[in-house]
Amino acid sequence: MSFTPYIHFQGQCREAMTFYADVFGGALELTTYADGPPDMCPPHSADRIMHSCVMTPAGPLFASDFPAGMDGDPQKAVSVSHAAPDVPRGQAIYDRLADGADIIMPFGETFFSPGFGMLKDRFGTHWMIMVMPADPS
Repeated sequence: MSFTPYIHFQGQCREAMTFYADVFGGALELTTYADGPPDMCPPHSADRIMHSCVMTPAGPLFASDFPAGMDGDPQKAVSVSHAAPDVPRGQAIYDRLADGADIIMPFGETFFSPGFGMLKDRFGTHWMIMVMPADPS
């Protein structure tokens, strides 16, 4: 069994997931509400994303838009944690996500990781980018 993040947006899902596919690599699949059965398409939501997936080398990242007019706090109080394979890749990912972001903790060495940083990106998604410490054995 595994846990897979499912991110929700207020109309920015297509833009965000296209960006994440570019940052992390992987194929992007998008399904709009209009792609579903006609009786299941919420009003004014045809172009919004009902379901999307970026199948990254590290696993899937899922997301959708709330239907138009539906209240919701996208990504409030939740962070997506990503383990990068090494410090240069972790720094590169962090730097890409940091464009237009609110920096919570700059990427750098910590007592628990050779590279760790936290931010809230321009789409409202909170990220924790981490490099796992080398195995001491």
